[in-house]
Amino acid sequence: MKSFVIAMLLVVCVVAAAAQAPQPSASSTPSATSPSGAQSSESSAANPAQTPQDANAQKARALLDQCIQGLGGQAWLNLQDMEQQGRAYSYFQGQPNSLGTLFWRFWKYPDKDRIELTKQRDVVFIDVGDKGYEITYKGTAAQEPEQVDDYNRRHRHSLEIVLRQWLNQPGVALFYDGPAVAEQKPADQVSIFTADNDAVTLFLDSHTHLPIKKTFEWRDPTDRLKNVEGEIFDNWRLVQGVMTPFSILRSHNGDTNNQRFITGVRYNVGIADSMFQATITSDPNKPPKRR
Repeated sequence: MKSFVIAMLLVVCVVAAAAQAPQPSASSTPSATSPSGAQSSESSAANPAQTPQDANAQKARALLDQCIQGLGGQAWLNLQDMEQQGRAYSYFQGQPNSLGTLFWRFWKYPDKDRIELTKQRDVVFIDVGDKGYEITYKGTAAQEPEQVDDYNRRHRHSLEIVLRQWLNQPGVALFYDGPAVAEQKPADQVSIFTADNDAVTLFLDSHTHLPIKKTFEWRDPTDRLKNVEGEIFDNWRLVQGVMTPFSILRSHNGDTNNQRFITGVRYNVGIADSMFQATITSDPNKPPKRR
């Protein structure tokens, strides 16, 4: 009996000692500390999986790079000025309402523009920065605010500004919108958004990568209605290493309002800044003096 009691006491002591022994923690398990586990974690951090958004932006960027190369690459990116002449037609409710007007255009990057109209070239419009002038036989007057706003809006969304400036701005976002059809041609649709949510959509020819069409939207500050401006480029020709559209059609909310046919163009001719200087000498809103 005594030996049985002693045996039972020994068993109890062994069980108690085992219960008090320290157990391995979860943090010290082989699966967490094994070299293979650490290597797998570092590898996934160094090579994260590409997201669909990244792939989409890369596709858009590649198409825009092809577009710039199609336009002439560095020759197009380095354009500093241009002389152009042709005939312009105005439209009303989608129909031409004139026989066309001869024009001569002088452009200097980034924000100088001069257009001379009629055979006598006696009607001149000058846009410099955010200012616009109109020169006629009456003298030089400031353009109407609506005219200046319209020009500046189109200038901010022009191919030259979008592809030469927007793409280099911080926060710009690129989206490939997929295949499309523009002017009965297969195209790739790409949208470009600035950090302040301004946007332009380009339809690029699937074969040449040249722009077929460009659109952008803006909201009228008076009635808050949305407007869509469009521009269609056609009849591309190579001039001094630069692909040039010899037909440009503009639309407003789907209705054509202007079309230009180019008959001649020259690049980097060294246009003087004096071509874009103007001093206001008349006020069309001021009543004439009584004699």
